[in-house]
This record gives sequence, C-alpha cells and structure tokens, in this order.
Amino acid sequence: MSGERENGSFWVPLFVVVLGAFTAILNNSSVNVAVPKMMAIFGADTDQIQWVVTAYMLTSGVVIPVTGFLGDYLGTRRLYLFSLGIFTVGSLFCSLAWNLNSIIAARVFQAIGGGAIMPVSMAIIYKLVPREKIGTALGVWGVSAIAAPAIGPTMGGYIIDHLSWRFIFTANIPVGVFGLLMAFLLLPDGERRTDRRLDPWGFVLSTGGCFALLLALSEAHKEGWGSQYIVTLLAVGFAALTLFVLVELSHEQPLLELRVLKNPVFALSTLAASLITIGLFGGVFLIPLFTQNLMGLTPMQTGLLLMPAALATALMMPVSGFLFDRIGAIVPAAIGLTITAWGTWELHTLNLNSSFEHIRNLMIIRALGMGLATMPITTAGMNTVPRRLVGEASALSNVCRQIAASFGIALLTSIMQQRQVFHAARLAEGISPSSPVAENVVKQLGRWLGGGGQGTAGALAILSGLVQREAFALAIGDAFMIATLFVAAAIPMVFFLRSHRPVPAPETASGPGAPGLQVQTSSGITVEAGRAAG
Repeated sequence: MSGERENGSFWVPLFVVVLGAFTAILNNSSVNVAVPKMMAIFGADTDQIQWVVTAYMLTSGVVIPVTGFLGDYLGTRRLYLFSLGIFTVGSLFCSLAWNLNSIIAARVFQAIGGGAIMPVSMAIIYKLVPREKIGTALGVWGVSAIAAPAIGPTMGGYIIDHLSWRFIFTANIPVGVFGLLMAFLLLPDGERRTDRRLDPWGFVLSTGGCFALLLALSEAHKEGWGSQYIVTLLAVGFAALTLFVLVELSHEQPLLELRVLKNPVFALSTLAASLITIGLFGGVFLIPLFTQNLMGLTPMQTGLLLMPAALATALMMPVSGFLFDRIGAIVPAAIGLTITAWGTWELHTLNLNSSFEHIRNLMIIRALGMGLATMPITTAGMNTVPRRLVGEASALSNVCRQIAASFGIALLTSIMQQRQVFHAARLAEGISPSSPVAENVVKQLGRWLGGGGQGTAGALAILSGLVQREAFALAIGDAFMIATLFVAAAIPMVFFLRSHRPVPAPETASGPGAPGLQVQTSSGITVEAGRAAG
C-alpha cells in the first residue's frame, strides 16, 4: 500500500470511495422531496410518513459507532464492499415497496450500509493517502459530503415531476453495482486486526444511547421538549452514553477509543466541526421552508436555487485542501468561517419581498466560506491521529456530526415555532379591529369581497393569514441569528489548530503498540499525536 501512495496512484481508489459516499448522501437528500408523493400513494399522515426519513437517520446513527471496530476486524476494503452492497440491495427493496411498513423496513436496511459508508471511506483515504497530500484528497472527498445535500432536492424534484418516485431508489442500483465492481478491482486490501474483540457492553450502550438521543431530537418539535416522552428519551440517552464513556475508558479494547479526545487538536477540531454542522443544517433546513411555504416555489425550484451554492462548495473544497497542505488550517478556516458567519447573519434579513436572486447570492457567499473552512478543520484534527486509530477517530467524528445535525434541526425548529407565536402576537396587536388603520383595511377588503358580515369575516381571515406569513418570515430570521452564533463560536477554536503538517511515523510502526505522529502545534510545542499534550 505504501508503494501506491508514493506513486500517487491513490487518486483512482479515492474516486471509488467518493462515488459511494456521494451516492449515499445524494439519495438520502433526494428522498425528502419524495415524502409528500409517498404520503399520498401510501395513504399516510404526516407523523407516519416522517418515519421514512427518521428510520434512516436513527439506523445510520447507531451504526456509525461500530464502524471503527468493524473496519479494524474485517479490513476497511471489505467493510466498504459490505456497506455499499447493503446500501444497493436496500435501494432495490425501497424501489419495490408496496406499503408504508415495507418502505420503512427497506430504509432501515438501506441505512445499515449507508451509515457506514462515510466513516469507512474517510478511514480508507487516511490509510491510502500520504499525510502531506491528505488535505487535497479530503477536499475532493468532501465534495460528496457538502454538495450532495444541495444537489439532491433538485434531482429528486425532477424525478418526482417527470418520473416515478421509485426511480429515486432505482437509480442507485446501477451506480452501486458499478461502485462495487470498481472497489473490488481497485481498492487495495487494508490491514486487519483479527485480535480485536467486540466490546458487547460498549455496543449495547452506544446503540441504545444514540438511538434514544437521536429519536428525542427528531421528535422534540412535535411532542414538545417538556413532554414526558422526550424527557424520558433524553434521560435514557444521556445515561446510556455516560455509562458508555465509563465502560470504554476502562476497557482494554474499547468499541471507540475515546482517549483520542485527549489530543487537544482533534478534540477542538471535532467540536468546531459539530458547531459548523449546526449552522450548515440551519441553511439546508430553513431555506426550503422559506422558499416553499412563503415564496411558493416548488421543491425543484428550491433545488435550483440551492444548486449554485452546491457548485460553489464543490469548487472551494479542493482549493481549501490544497491550501491546507501548504499553509495549514488556521488561515483558510478563519477566513472561511468569517465568510460563513456573515452570510448566515445576512440570511436573517430575508422577508416576503426578498428576491430569488438575493437568496441565491447569499447562499453562494455562505457556501464559499463553508467550503473553504470545513475540510481544513476536519483534516487538522484527523491528521494528528495515529494511522492505526483513524477508523475509530473517523467514526467518533461522524457520530458527533450526526448528533449535531439532529440537535441543530430540533433546536432551530423549536426556536422558529416559539418565535412565530411571539411575532404573530406582536403583529396582531398592531392591527386589532379597534385600530383605525386595520378598521379601514377591513372595510375596504369587506366591500371587495361582497360586503356584509361574510365580507368582513373574509377580510379578517386574509389579514390573519398575512400576519402568520409575516410572523413565519420573522421567525425564520431569528433562527438564522441563532445559527450564526454557532458558526461564530467555532472561529476562535481554529486559532488553536496546528499550522504545520505532521512528521509521518515510520511505516514499520503500524501495530497496536506503534507510537503516534510527532506533531508541532501552532504554539510551537511538539506532542505525540493521540496523547494528551503536556
């Protein structure tokens, strides 16, 4: 494998893992657009049909923690083949679904493979690519993680408008088969650690804890944060994950090597990436609500609005990786996060008169900053992890981002709902029937609607609808303000990320007792990566 890295031939295997990751994320973002269609076909209500999305999210969330162990035990190449194969077969099952229960079951099966693809593909890249080129390689790989969620709604909208909803899943099958063939032929065999044993308690606690926590976050906006159901789920989730930490720290072969968080660079990188994820999903989640519910755009039109931002991110990811390989993480990350925070802040000024072009331009600016910052931050942390632990570190990083994404959507939804009630009450005070202005408007609308009591009632209904629309727009603006705070909170952290590349450890030191990488931090202190800095 080292010969391949020296010859620079890692680009072909890199394309293979990028293909699998892009397919999984693209499909998942496309499914959201198909939910209303499936709702009508299967005769399901809103709460029932949401399980098509929630089941995938929960399953992938509980699968991710075990991918580090499976990658070591089976080998990353074999795990990647299994993951992509399960995802492809799951896509076939989804395309053949005949009722709501069958599509939910198929989505669970699909998520077993889809949830493992991202962390195992990152682990493969770290084992294939020399550290001095890892930024550029991860910049290319990161296009799949950032651009696919924006491209997915456009593709899904086109399929729904012109083809059957089943084609969203059917399209994965030839791509998955091609990816499996490419992976079988081109991915090198990874090292296996057959001496590793599964930590059963760690598996049970991580699975139960992640499931309860993610379920609580996904259902909180419907059930209410103070409901017994949500409080119980949160308590069970936090208790299970606390016990998981205690078990893992005392286990000789933990499911996840949590001690890697003693590495301050990796810990800060993971925290910063989680904060950015909340801000990222703020835009991905809130903008479609604004454009479809207030501007009246279709899902496909919304996707076309987001497409230039996806292309901007795709352009900046390789650039940011190139810059990281040459000047480190601090400069591109700080500039990128500043641009992202400014773009997110400007989105809070959106109103009912905002144009398509204005929203598109703000999203492009925001995407440029996100593309410039995200990969250097992630790479700076992962680069300080010993090669033998990259699978576990990748799994841990992806778990944190999965929880951060769910938390961000739940928090911003709750804030948006509360602020909509607040703004509606304030706006209603200004146009009460006793107000001379409101009375005059009601009279004019009433005459236009035919006069009499029926005309007056219709006029009041129109005014109430306008109040709710304006309150909804203001509430989305408030949610963007909160999303900005999370992005801004990550800015100071990037100045503590090292600015120099690590010195690679000898190739012979790859076993369980191998030393970590010697890394010079931004403060000039040399530490052994993977251990606490002294």
